[in-house]
Amino acid sequence: MNSVRERLLRTLVDRLTAALAPAPVLRQPATPLPREAGPALLVFVEGDALTAHANRLVDRALTVRLVALARGADAFDAADRLIVAAHAAVLADPNLGGLALAVRELDADWDADDLDAGTVMLPARYEIRYRTHALDLTQTG
Repeated sequence: MNSVRERLLRTLVDRLTAALAPAPVLRQPATPLPREAGPALLVFVEGDALTAHANRLVDRALTVRLVALARGADAFDAADRLIVAAHAAVLADPNLGGLALAVRELDADWDADDLDAGTVMLPARYEIRYRTHALDLTQTG
């Protein structure tokens, strides 16, 4: 069985994929998107911190960065619509199907990065709080 962390990430990506279709949702892409690719949402894991220990349970905080990527004349509008839809999808069920204790927005960078002519990236970060057993990462606590 996969860890609670992996199941959380899969649930998150599945939820985003359903909400943002036909825009692709890519987890930790290893190669750059082709220029002809339309708006897309990139999902990056920034870290997983241990926040508390109680008995045989460990509270954790998984930080995820979502990046709306768009190109072209309406890139700002397309990226903004994508990140708005992603935000709604992430917070629609703050327990992510019972795996998480809570999901909260940490920050968003509304000053878009200009990668190259006509490309816009709008990042937003979220914290997913969850609990596991200290000796078994596959079990929720």
